[in-house]
Amino acid sequence: MLSEQLPKIWYGGDYNPEQWDEATLEEDMRMFKLAGIDVATINVFSWAKSQRDENTYDFAWLDRIMDRLAQENIRVCLATSTGAHPAWMAKKYPDVLRVDYHGRKRKFGGRHNSCPNSPTYRKYSVKLAAMLAERYKDHEMLSAWHISNEYGGYCYCDQCEQQFRVWLKERYGTIEKLNKAWNTAFWGHTFYEWDEIVVPNILSEEWDGNRTNFQGISLDYRRFQSDSLLECYRLEYEALKSVTPQIPITTNLMGTYPELDYFKWAKYMDVISWDNYPSMDTPFSFTSMSHDLMRGLKSGQPFMLMEQTPSQQNWQAYNALKRPGVMRLWSYQAVAHGADTVMFFQLRRSVGACEKYHGALIEHAGHEHTRVFRECAELGKELQGLGDKIVDSRSRNRAAIMFDWENRWAVELSSGPSVALKYVDEVHKYYDALYKNHIGTDMISVEEELSAYDLVIAPVMYMVKPGFAKKVEDFVARGGTFITTFFSGIVNENDLVTLGGYPGELRKVLGVWAEEIDALYPGQFNEMVMKKGMGSLQGCYPCGILCDIIHAETAEVLAEYGSDFYQGTPVLTRNKFGEGQAYYVASSPVSDFLESFLGHLCADMGIHAPLDAPVGVEVSERVKGDVSYLFVLNHNTDEAVIDAGDKPLIELLTGRKVCGKVTIAGRDVMILERVAKE
Repeated sequence: MLSEQLPKIWYGGDYNPEQWDEATLEEDMRMFKLAGIDVATINVFSWAKSQRDENTYDFAWLDRIMDRLAQENIRVCLATSTGAHPAWMAKKYPDVLRVDYHGRKRKFGGRHNSCPNSPTYRKYSVKLAAMLAERYKDHEMLSAWHISNEYGGYCYCDQCEQQFRVWLKERYGTIEKLNKAWNTAFWGHTFYEWDEIVVPNILSEEWDGNRTNFQGISLDYRRFQSDSLLECYRLEYEALKSVTPQIPITTNLMGTYPELDYFKWAKYMDVISWDNYPSMDTPFSFTSMSHDLMRGLKSGQPFMLMEQTPSQQNWQAYNALKRPGVMRLWSYQAVAHGADTVMFFQLRRSVGACEKYHGALIEHAGHEHTRVFRECAELGKELQGLGDKIVDSRSRNRAAIMFDWENRWAVELSSGPSVALKYVDEVHKYYDALYKNHIGTDMISVEEELSAYDLVIAPVMYMVKPGFAKKVEDFVARGGTFITTFFSGIVNENDLVTLGGYPGELRKVLGVWAEEIDALYPGQFNEMVMKKGMGSLQGCYPCGILCDIIHAETAEVLAEYGSDFYQGTPVLTRNKFGEGQAYYVASSPVSDFLESFLGHLCADMGIHAPLDAPVGVEVSERVKGDVSYLFVLNHNTDEAVIDAGDKPLIELLTGRKVCGKVTIAGRDVMILERVAKE
């Protein structure tokens, strides 16, 4: 665990001293001390500096940095620097260069620029990781390994094509099974030899990214590319772990990033880390959901906030400054949802290239007399004061939402029924409804054990993998409440339709079947007319995007469509199954409906918010032993009033006791310590 290396919330970020002279380095050390920095991530993009050709390595510069940080008692998260290969490698070994979606061979440049199936890349990246491990295995400041950086991007080169065929042989065994899985009888695509299979890109089966003639091959290529990059990571992981088994290893993920199956990656990471870069207009609940998704990758284990900006970003269309208090607020939002680190990109602003306008602890002004530095130093002091109170604490939630990358790929590769259907957006709608009710939510994989939850929601569960339906049936039969939505239970893991009526394998537990799916145009809506009130959920609510035309079998009809030729048919159903119940929401309703619907269900199940708070005030909870830590985050610019309850609580950041009605300033944070009742 991270706390075994440093028993407090880690505070620091990416540092690139190789870009600066010795005098600047010394000034940085002085300012790091002022800011309370205790961890630095170094060597992220230094491959070219450490290795100038196949046989020439120079780590003397890195030795000096490691030792200088040790003098200041600053821990090191040491990167392997394999996120961008050096120019000499691209010149001498062109197999490291990727081929893009259009079939064009890249030249040297950028980053994420290495073919994951390049023998050259794998050879030298693993060798470099092994050399770093041997050199720094006994260094007192080595506290974590950071492999590569923000893995991503696909390659379509000949060597990827060859390895794709190998991957397919391992997955299907025979060409006959592959033909069946991909339904290649369609359009006369039957394969007779493995080398007839080519990569699916704009030259073959795909166009416009997610448009494809054959979902089977496109879905498998995404699996293959995710696995290929994961194999590169794992090769470095094993090289590091064999030498430094006690040092935690990670690589920085990117929230809901679409290209990699992070649940699969998490199995090979000691600790999850991720980079949080919301826009100023990103819904607070979406950032909250992203944190919870990263925490959920390893079943609730605390994670690392590896990167965030102290203020300004450089790569978005409009790079607004973080207003006073927002950096602190968003840092604590990460901690509230499970982060045991608060780290920035970057600690000093670069002088040139594309990240020179990305914010930093030390701005281009070069001194501590800036708003950003003052805010960072104040946060550093607070985190120091918290000590080890919060680290290693966990969230304990009774509600969960399922998220599945393979299902997402399949949904968005679908040739219909609507381009407006976005998997992440639909997941967020349900998360947002719980968020507005201040209900803590875990984001879980389809493989997760469900017994810890009372409520499980699986929005747009289009792909039903082997064993999933049985897992849901068992969960509901034991007394759980399950909710799924339109466009669910349609296909198996190979994107082949489950015949006999939607929702396929989920039909038994849901007690409905669907015969058609209507796609509504932008701005077009139907209505959900409640037949039976559920608390405040009464009357009529707009719904859109897709409308499943369903028939109730064993399910009770709670709401019907209000218009069109399927007026009066079910749109919301509840099926009693064993000791529990399963709901089917046959369209995409407005947020008011979901907020009331989920609020009513949670109240019925005894799932309550930790405390009462108004709109715009986020409440989250972490638990450690018999102590609960309630994070109250006021995202409003104006002050707000919360109800802290009758029993006095300790506010950790100020040390004061609070109870009853409490005022929290705009963009302020409170952490309330509550001991469980005896």
